[in-house]
Amino acid sequence: MAAIRKTKPTSPGRRFATYQKREELTGDAPTKGLTKGKKRSSGRNAHGRVTARHRGGGAKRRYREIDFKRLKDGIPGRVATIEYDPNRSAYIALINYADGEKRYILAPQRLAVGSEVNSGEKADIQPGNALPLRGIPTGTVVHNVELIPGQGGRLGRAAGGAIQVVAKEGEMVSLRLPSSEVRMVRAECRATIGALSNSEHQNVTIGKAGRSRHRNKRPQTRGVAMNPVDHPHGGGEAHHTPGGHPVTPWGKPTLGYRTRKKGKKSDALIVRGRRRGKRK
Repeated sequence: MAAIRKTKPTSPGRRFATYQKREELTGDAPTKGLTKGKKRSSGRNAHGRVTARHRGGGAKRRYREIDFKRLKDGIPGRVATIEYDPNRSAYIALINYADGEKRYILAPQRLAVGSEVNSGEKADIQPGNALPLRGIPTGTVVHNVELIPGQGGRLGRAAGGAIQVVAKEGEMVSLRLPSSEVRMVRAECRATIGALSNSEHQNVTIGKAGRSRHRNKRPQTRGVAMNPVDHPHGGGEAHHTPGGHPVTPWGKPTLGYRTRKKGKKSDALIVRGRRRGKRK
């Protein structure tokens, strides 16, 4: 059964919008002790000035505190619920540990209510278990991978995210990221087994402007529709980008212009870049 549902075209917005069924979710309200208030910046900096445009409004959210470090070694936990998290695209799982503590983790695929999860070097290669990369066999799919030991997961946290362990060499492990980039990470960094849940997230069609407003996204005006005083693309009888490449309102190149700085320390760890297979 498809996880995406369509509505009857009773209005222009409902004609194109699609929604997720979320049949795998089992929890309604989040655990109160694991949430806290979340104040939006609406794109403003500490001085109150807008530094990121087209943000503001949206539905209220409470932040769910997620355990990205997974340091409860040797203490088994059991999945109590699979829940929706408005702050991220993947689903989350509430874990009840044997010592009475409760924590949220990112829910991988094939993790069901009642499943047991563990962490540590002796953990089995099962979805939801976290262990150092040195103990994970080559070819295994993982998520929530650390870049620095003990820092907490940084790579592979979005819905459907899957990182493959492709090689091991000494104290380094090579990973193939969803972007096709291959990079090396230290073997003592932790990762969680399995691909992340909610892989259908990318197939949802927003369909109408109102749903974008619910997500804290405000309307964006095209530069070619502005006056010359407001944007480099503005003015003229016809809508076109004068002089070639498109630019931002402040004259910086955009739409395909690379912004990654050269000479970063992590460049030495990138075996194959995400573009044309070249080292960055």
